[in-house]
Amino acid sequence: MQVCNFVFQKIYTMIYPKIPLAQSIIEICLAKGITTIIISPGSRNAPLTIGFVNNPAFQCYSIADERSAAFFALGIAQQTKLPVALVCTSGSALLNYYPAFAEAFYSQIPMIVISADRPQSKIDIGDGQTIRQENVFENHSLYNANLHEDVSAENDLKINEAINTAITQKGPVHINAPFEEPLYETVSELSVKVNTVAFANATQTISIEDVTEYASIWNNSTKKMILVGVNDPNVITEKIIEAFAKDESVVVLTETTSNLHHDTFINNIDTIITPFTNEDFENFRPEILVTFGGMVVSKRIKAFLRKYKPKHHWHIDSWRAYDTFGALTKHFEVDPNVFFDTFLPLTESTQSNYFEQLDAVKALRKLKSDIYLDKIPFSDFKVFEKVMQCLPINSQLQISNSSAIRYAQLIDIDPSIEVYCNRGTSGIDGSTSTAIGAAVSSLGRDDKQTVFITGDIGFLYDSNALWNNYIPKNFKIILINNGGGGIFRILPGHEESPVFNTFFETSHCLTAEHLAKMYGFEYSIASDEASLSRSLTALYAQNEKPSIMEVFTPTLKNDSILLQYFKELV
Repeated sequence: MQVCNFVFQKIYTMIYPKIPLAQSIIEICLAKGITTIIISPGSRNAPLTIGFVNNPAFQCYSIADERSAAFFALGIAQQTKLPVALVCTSGSALLNYYPAFAEAFYSQIPMIVISADRPQSKIDIGDGQTIRQENVFENHSLYNANLHEDVSAENDLKINEAINTAITQKGPVHINAPFEEPLYETVSELSVKVNTVAFANATQTISIEDVTEYASIWNNSTKKMILVGVNDPNVITEKIIEAFAKDESVVVLTETTSNLHHDTFINNIDTIITPFTNEDFENFRPEILVTFGGMVVSKRIKAFLRKYKPKHHWHIDSWRAYDTFGALTKHFEVDPNVFFDTFLPLTESTQSNYFEQLDAVKALRKLKSDIYLDKIPFSDFKVFEKVMQCLPINSQLQISNSSAIRYAQLIDIDPSIEVYCNRGTSGIDGSTSTAIGAAVSSLGRDDKQTVFITGDIGFLYDSNALWNNYIPKNFKIILINNGGGGIFRILPGHEESPVFNTFFETSHCLTAEHLAKMYGFEYSIASDEASLSRSLTALYAQNEKPSIMEVFTPTLKNDSILLQYFKELV
């Protein structure tokens, strides 16, 4: 595929779309370094497609399904931290970008949607493949560039502003471009000269005066909790991590998706706090809660902090501060490293047994957890224990939502492994596509092995993700098939009935075998511990083509095994 793409580009180099507006968009993208382009085939977007694929400066991918294309772009941008442009035709094609667009908004991932449109005179008159495209993402778009058909300084300014916003504010933007037929005409020379506007990239700072008051509060508190949500790997400095670890009045709670590690940190929150009594919870209530990073997975920690509110809650983020616990008192609009580099030198060690008490609980829970996991039968929980233990060192782990990400929170993971999950909207709709985009992004950059763990419903829902010619040969999917939406069996209120099985759990008897064959994946299965061990060994030994290992677990036992786990931790 790469060879064919190279030949295609060589044949058509220096061919431009005749439509000036398309030329402007392409040239401004190039000037601003937006060179990764995901195109879904169509007609109205032909001027953009012609311009992008015939310029070797752009890396173009063709993904037919727009929903999958958008999550594929999300996965690339998740890894590179640079905006990826999506290009689609007019009509409902654009709406299929919305799930990934919303995920990019809440996960602060840069994305540029460029939609081809009919001219305004063709909207709402009964013309085919036409909808109201302007501002269609308004509730989740950081900037909407509704362009006019003719080239103008105003259009150039809007295009610049959209791209600048995606870069600086780390989120999704929408450029809507109307094109009139003919769409496929080309020229050998540009007819436009674009104007580019530089973006301000100010250095973040925070003064001692800004934090002195809060350092005083910190120094007079004996119970400080630091809770880290979704966080990129290797961004928090070792100096800051060590400062957290040395303070006996500080407890640090992390999740698998926090990508933050230290022996003293609590990395399995639900295991620690689920057995707590009301007295335990009251004793655990922090005086100061400091949060940074994105969304938090654990429902239990959210419920705890909403009921047992801290006196002070400070959130550290350059852009947003969600009042997740109804207790937010201060938002420091700065990068966490910048904040702590200024703040920590003003703090003093405070005598406290806050960490010591929780560390003792951690040791007890670890002992009880190991005993329980040793005796349980083959199940979702047992599979996650074995799979997480066997992940390749220095690999990248992508996890789907629902029960998969929740099980992952209960199992220790090697600190060298980078973990990602679409927790912005927590949807199942594009996890596979995102994982594939992330895997593609690592090719030629760090060649990091990518493993994707998913449940059966999420996998089937996003099966068009496999309709993709760019999947790396060493990409692995571990599919845990328990015959339905296992998350609904874990949630309170579940009762076995035809209504539950059909309308909540979505019971099925489907497998991935024929999908794997159709899309050229290596396929293997496991249904007990012995076959799981053999299949995992074979999975990582084979790197000639992408692989799916499907693990079948007992539908009716998984929920009781998990729920019993929390009862035996005391």
